Amino acid sequence: MFAPLSTPDEHILTVHCPEAYGLVSAVASNLTNQGCDIFDVKHFSDRHNSEFFIRCHTMSNPGAVTTESLVEGFQPVADQHRMRFRLVNARKKTRVLIMVSKISHCLTDLLHRQRVNALPIEIVAVVSNHTDLQPLVDFYGIPFHHIPVTKDSKRSAEAELLELVDHYDTELVVLARYMQILSDDLTRALSGKCINIHHSFLPSFKGAKPYHQAYDRGVKMVGATAHYVTSDLDEGPIIAQRVIPVDHAHTPSDLVAAGSDAETQALSRAVKWHAEGRVVISGNRTIVLA
Repeated sequence: MFAPLSTPDEHILTVHCPEAYGLVSAVASNLTNQGCDIFDVKHFSDRHNSEFFIRCHTMSNPGAVTTESLVEGFQPVADQHRMRFRLVNARKKTRVLIMVSKISHCLTDLLHRQRVNALPIEIVAVVSNHTDLQPLVDFYGIPFHHIPVTKDSKRSAEAELLELVDHYDTELVVLARYMQILSDDLTRALSGKCINIHHSFLPSFKGAKPYHQAYDRGVKMVGATAHYVTSDLDEGPIIAQRVIPVDHAHTPSDLVAAGSDAETQALSRAVKWHAEGRVVISGNRTIVLA
């Protein structure tokens, strides 16, 4: 299909709609008729809720189509089947703004994965309510913004954050151990484009030193959950989770180390899946077309 030695254009289409007969054929036929070859496809029919989900990764000859022409060409199919869809250039990296406090492991992991092209993202800025991690961010040559947060300044701090989100044309905000609770107004403004990570001991072990609490209770596994942020604290739609077995020989420090590994793995996986258009929010859960 492709001209010799040419690099094909690539697009990703993600669709969510009511279940009906012939949806795979309708999507595939439209894309192929527009000059696309379907390189990879994942789909899921949720018969319990009568919903359909599909993700298509397409290739086409350079310049044969554009993102805009594909969107326009797909719109009649979307209208016919009441589809919500997202169609993007697969080579365009997702613009990510990271928020962090003082704990560095999740931030460090994301910075490294971006540098070695293990994630299809561009970290455009890092925002923190402390300055502890500025030297790390400066090392990677990424803009660092210090926005202190107090009880009295919370509203203005969040307004400043939203200004930065707009300034950097941010497509995804990642809370990489940002130890501040976001207001309802901010979570609504970032709905569907903000991911958080936390240990999976909740709600059993709340507050300070959860891993020490877990040690005292003799837990047999530690884990982490990456989810979209909503006004319900730590209860947004789950994207990815990681669990690591432990036993009585693990000290509290060992549990913290295992938990840190689980957090970095779950968060990077969630960011990757989101950036690749593999995640669809459906009510209080996600469908991950991985």
